[in-house]
Amino acid sequence: MTDLEYNYKGISTYSKSKGINNLVLAHQTEIEEINNIPCFFWGSLTDPYVTAKCWGTIAKVVRSSFGPIPPSLRDPIVSAGSERLRFEGFSSCNGVYVRLDMKPEAIDGEFIANGTTNVDFNDPMLNALNAIQKNEKVTLAVGQQDVQVITSKAKVTEKKVTLPMRWIKGLTSVQLYLADMDLKFEVNKIQTIQLFQSLPKGNVKGDFFITKRAGKFMFSTLATADSVRIGGVQRLRLLEGILAIVDKIFIYESSDKQTCAVVAEFGKMQLLMAFSPDSYRGFSGEGNVLETMTENLPIEWVYGLNSLLKSNETFDPTMLSIENDIDFGTMDNLTSNLSSMGLLGYDLSEKAHFYRRLPFKTERILSLNPRLKNAKKLIDNEDIEIVERKADYIEAKVKGSGVVHKVIIDNASQRCTCDWFTAYQGKRGICKHILGVKMMIS
Repeated sequence: MTDLEYNYKGISTYSKSKGINNLVLAHQTEIEEINNIPCFFWGSLTDPYVTAKCWGTIAKVVRSSFGPIPPSLRDPIVSAGSERLRFEGFSSCNGVYVRLDMKPEAIDGEFIANGTTNVDFNDPMLNALNAIQKNEKVTLAVGQQDVQVITSKAKVTEKKVTLPMRWIKGLTSVQLYLADMDLKFEVNKIQTIQLFQSLPKGNVKGDFFITKRAGKFMFSTLATADSVRIGGVQRLRLLEGILAIVDKIFIYESSDKQTCAVVAEFGKMQLLMAFSPDSYRGFSGEGNVLETMTENLPIEWVYGLNSLLKSNETFDPTMLSIENDIDFGTMDNLTSNLSSMGLLGYDLSEKAHFYRRLPFKTERILSLNPRLKNAKKLIDNEDIEIVERKADYIEAKVKGSGVVHKVIIDNASQRCTCDWFTAYQGKRGICKHILGVKMMIS
């Protein structure tokens, strides 16, 4: 895909924001790439036992599957930057996302460079982690090509592996869900243990809800005004290995009440686990990023923001818009473009986005978002006819395979007669027909 193919409206969009042009000009110089830097971080763990338990939980997640895809992965993403280390991963079915955020006080060492790598946690690594004691000295090295853990009993090196494409798609969706979440419950250690003791046994079906009654948290099949829905409640068992050492947990829920996340607090570090709406739905299949990708921006703007964030690592899109005089909608579109390449994450506790140093490949914007690619094709083939257009109402006809779909977009809703919209009602992102219409009128 060329820049022109992505920005099919041409250079006319350059006049839309002076602020972003200034941003691009201010960051024209290339930031030194990390390919020739062998080591990102070298140092010791200040709480090796808790760290090892959290790494073991990540390994448990990436080796699990709750959908039709059998367990096949075991390779967490490791990022070093902003004086923090982050370990991330997905279950093989992409329905569970896990991340360990190691705060500066969790590590005692030197950050030589910011970077991201992706390695396997094989049996020798897991055996070494399981043997770590509370007061044992453990050294960690994170590099471009490997991750090394050195204990008093073993020295294990895990080499870099290829990052699965569906993980990149999952990273795109999950950070948008996390950014949309609000804190619902703070649960202390005793309450946490009591809650998990009431976890339903076996592979139960149907929705369950976390609710609070008389100061006690429990699972229920009945929803209340302040309860939190858990789709595929059996997936919570992935947290059982750290319950004995957790200080407390925080439970978050998205505004549409479809997804939730649990953040386990350990003082020096936090383990986040986010759950897709249901066991059969992986984050990689969600299309929530498409809602903010309807405006076609020059690819140079995306390059400009990417260069800026490489130097800052963490950021607030609202403040970034204000500081650089960029329209909020344009900033949402820009960050969505970076997100669609798997470059952005979201920290619930800090309420801030962070930059993940994966390869900057603009062709992923379309290749990993087929609905966006197909919506562009509808426009290129002139398959969209605007029937009526008012300030608060759009009606269009969109050609499909042997059928013409009707799309209506108004202040209250957006809908389409296609099978995708009928099946999901917008819960898995907008269909290509609505997306095409919105791109055409933007």
